[in-house]
Amino acid sequence: MGIITTEIEGLYLYEPRVFSDERGYFFECFNAKVWEAEGVHYNWVQDNESRSKYGTIRGMHYQTAPHGQAKLIRVTKGKVLDIVIDLRKDSKTYGDQFSVVLSNKNKRQMLIPRGFAHGFVTLSREAVFNYKCDNYYHKESEAGINPLDESLKVKWKIDPKAAIVSEKDEALPMIGDHVPYEK
Repeated sequence: MGIITTEIEGLYLYEPRVFSDERGYFFECFNAKVWEAEGVHYNWVQDNESRSKYGTIRGMHYQTAPHGQAKLIRVTKGKVLDIVIDLRKDSKTYGDQFSVVLSNKNKRQMLIPRGFAHGFVTLSREAVFNYKCDNYYHKESEAGINPLDESLKVKWKIDPKAAIVSEKDEALPMIGDHVPYEK
């Protein structure tokens, strides 16, 4: 339990220690000192929440520099498959993907640094998704990659006919038309 490093630099999972008894449970979902002890420092300035029904695909979103956002994400109701793609031009893992199931049952969190495209699909009847951001939303810096781009080879774990994708996300460019993230 605790902070788990992944094979992609700067991308972490967090598995909290959960205290359960007949009344329910308690866990510490965020403590800056825990992250700082691992050398990870962020100043969270904005919290967001979304609710999605089964089959909803949101993503693959990011904000361009200098308005990029690092995110600390978790699911407080339901279950999602969360996917990130490293878009950092100078990264040795540029273009690599990472996916993880996040749910209210496993209570896992993922810390996504700036320079990653991020998306998820709802695998339960409904999911409530929460995330902390280290930078404010900046409309003019919105960017993304079409989540249905077959060249991404994303395994969304749902029947494609059940996928619910916004027109805005379907209109996003394919990965081949994407400009790498630069600081």
